[in-house]
Amino acid sequence: MTDAKTQIDQTVKSNDVVLYMKGTKEMPQCGFSSRVAGVLNFMSVDYQDVNVLADEAIRQGVKDYSDWPTVPQLYVKGEFVGGCDIITEMMLSGELDTLFEDNSVAFDKDAANKIREANA
Repeated sequence: MTDAKTQIDQTVKSNDVVLYMKGTKEMPQCGFSSRVAGVLNFMSVDYQDVNVLADEAIRQGVKDYSDWPTVPQLYVKGEFVGGCDIITEMMLSGELDTLFEDNSVAFDKDAANKIREANA
């Protein structure tokens, strides 16, 4: 598990935004991963996607790394942010915008506002 932990640690620290998910950002393999990837894609966030289905050690390792039992998992600037429900709540409340702004992560503010308007 040390190798997986090292790999995860390097990935989250060398990319501003990382999404551990089932599938890829182009082809998510579960609804929860699809929702988070869809939000990031729509907001034009540049992020690294990691398909946990491709490597069982990473799939379990990311859960141990974050002490969070489910996937997807979003990391911003090396810090674990949360899973699908948390990201959805942060998106709708505007907290995700603030998190990106505070960490100098580029995103489309108009797209973020459209998501909120559509869910109001």
